[in-house]
Amino acid sequence: MNGIKSKFRQLNYKIKHDYLSVENVVLVLAVFLCLMWTYQSIMAMSRNWDLTEKLTTEKKTLELLNVEVEAAELENEYYKSDEYQELLARKYLDKQFSGEKMVVMPENSEEAKNKHKTIVMNARTERNYSNFEKWMMYLFPSY
Repeated sequence: MNGIKSKFRQLNYKIKHDYLSVENVVLVLAVFLCLMWTYQSIMAMSRNWDLTEKLTTEKKTLELLNVEVEAAELENEYYKSDEYQELLARKYLDKQFSGEKMVVMPENSEEAKNKHKTIVMNARTERNYSNFEKWMMYLFPSY
């Protein structure tokens, strides 16, 4: 029992005089303060980076909205112009200038709509042709 108390006292003395000396405590405190300062600096830089990114995106959004507003204002000015009013009157109210004659064309028939569609022979559609063969058929229709 005395051996254990003796060892405990030796350990207690060694801790108090070797490890808990003023120099060691000051050194540990200085290291701790440096680590805290570094951590806080990194956190501040991270926060600043995030805020800068947010500011940049907000500026881009603001710029885009300003362009959209400007485009809408120009569009409104165009709608108020005499030129646009005249085009609307001509289109929907069949208005015309004096001396002009309006010609109303009938709708195209199905025959007119299909007139210029190319007719492909059935034999040619059944097979996949190479690019060279397609060019040959295009350049020489009898190929």
